[in-house]
Amino acid sequence: MQKRLLLAVFASFLSSFLFAQNNTAATPQWRPVYHFTPAKNWTNDPNGLIYVDGKYQLYYQHNPFENQWGHMSWGHASSTDLLHWQHYPVAMPEKTDNGDTTWRFSGCVVNDKNNTSGFCKNGGCLVAVYTAHSPNRKNESQYIAYSNDGGMSYTDYDKNPVIDLGKTDFRDPNVQWDEQNKRWLMVVALPLEHAVRFYSSPNLKDWTLLSEFGSNQGYSGHPWECPSLLQMPVDGDEANKKWVLFVSCGGPEGGPFMQYFIGNFDGTTFISHNPGTSYLTVDEGNTFYAAISYNDAPQNKNIMVGWMVPLKTGTSPWRGQMSIPRDLSLRTTADGIRLFQQPSSVVAKRISTLPAKQQLTKSNVSLINKELAFSTQPAFNTNAYWIEATFIPNSATDVGFTIAQQKGGNGTIINYNVATNELTVKPAAGDEIHPLKAVVQPVEGKIKLQVLFDKSSLEVFANDGEKAITTYIFPPKDATQFSAFAKGGTAILDTLKVYSMQ
Repeated sequence: MQKRLLLAVFASFLSSFLFAQNNTAATPQWRPVYHFTPAKNWTNDPNGLIYVDGKYQLYYQHNPFENQWGHMSWGHASSTDLLHWQHYPVAMPEKTDNGDTTWRFSGCVVNDKNNTSGFCKNGGCLVAVYTAHSPNRKNESQYIAYSNDGGMSYTDYDKNPVIDLGKTDFRDPNVQWDEQNKRWLMVVALPLEHAVRFYSSPNLKDWTLLSEFGSNQGYSGHPWECPSLLQMPVDGDEANKKWVLFVSCGGPEGGPFMQYFIGNFDGTTFISHNPGTSYLTVDEGNTFYAAISYNDAPQNKNIMVGWMVPLKTGTSPWRGQMSIPRDLSLRTTADGIRLFQQPSSVVAKRISTLPAKQQLTKSNVSLINKELAFSTQPAFNTNAYWIEATFIPNSATDVGFTIAQQKGGNGTIINYNVATNELTVKPAAGDEIHPLKAVVQPVEGKIKLQVLFDKSSLEVFANDGEKAITTYIFPPKDATQFSAFAKGGTAILDTLKVYSMQ
């Protein structure tokens, strides 16, 4: 997320959000345990997500020098399980030529297995396609760079840019191989026009404009950024696939927001099935943004990672983090075909192997208008846990969890109201977010919740990922209790599984 959006959408707290973080005291109590953060300094958009040679490569927008936005470069890390990350030196630093600075804004990485670009030695190589931002010239254009050392470093193409419209705002290319037409396909944003463009190329160097999508489509109250295009089966049926176009922008409430369009793509033109200016929301929280999916993920999984945009509260020595990687799917609902997202099965498989002392299991627990604490064991009062639960509300008016709770005091409440079917996340008194909500219908009389709390980041998934709410909370050091509750009657906590991630 670059840049115009930061200036326009978040102007009300710009000084505290972007440029006033260097003096923040160290905050180890809020450093996530199982979400990616840089070792130090600022991060924003995930870039260049690709699975290659048994590793998930993660590049990300990064300021190597300060804990605030600026000097945009590509940081680099990799993982075999999407939980534990190895940090590397900066893969693509900002550069200065003849007094002009080029910042490496967002983009992608593809595996040019057949050396269509001519850049590769000994077979294929990795090629980054990204936006070169020139603040002095007030220009954004699309560059490519190649790597023959497994993505550790990149060399810029000597005839860059490969696309230049002479625009101040033109960014965030996302590229994939179009197997049907045997060519590369790019989607890239025209932020101020609230549009995206599709281009094709035989070699990643020479690009031809195919079409443009936007123009009174979806939400257009703020600039569009970070587009991506995925094809997914509906209800797991490989014979029935739809295309999903993702776009990030500042939402109706003025904060980070991602919308998606479901439709058809014929290799040239995207046709949305969303009616007119209606829009579908990826995440109902206030921090999930600029998400893209892994290229070449095993078993053709669509694994998405988003940037969790920082709130006003400062953290140090890092600033910003990634969401939990999420498996995406399309499913038929009463409202039509919708996006579902759950913590990736790659991650779930890994945590299922945690030692027994880090797992807590309960079933058929009666909650009679009361709160029941589950953090009495030391392993489960560290504010780094993963909850999977199913409630049967019965006569209760509300069910849910209280997390990051002080003994006898307040905590963050994750509440499902039976009458309104609203799932809300309400912070403790004095925290900086307003209640966030999503409407979720029970399935066979049950509500399923997955709660991923990691020191300060909070992700809540309802009914196998039908809805997601992502945010931050910043509890005091002694606010480590969590409990399940029922209000206004009797409910059953049908199943409960808690993993201590500390």
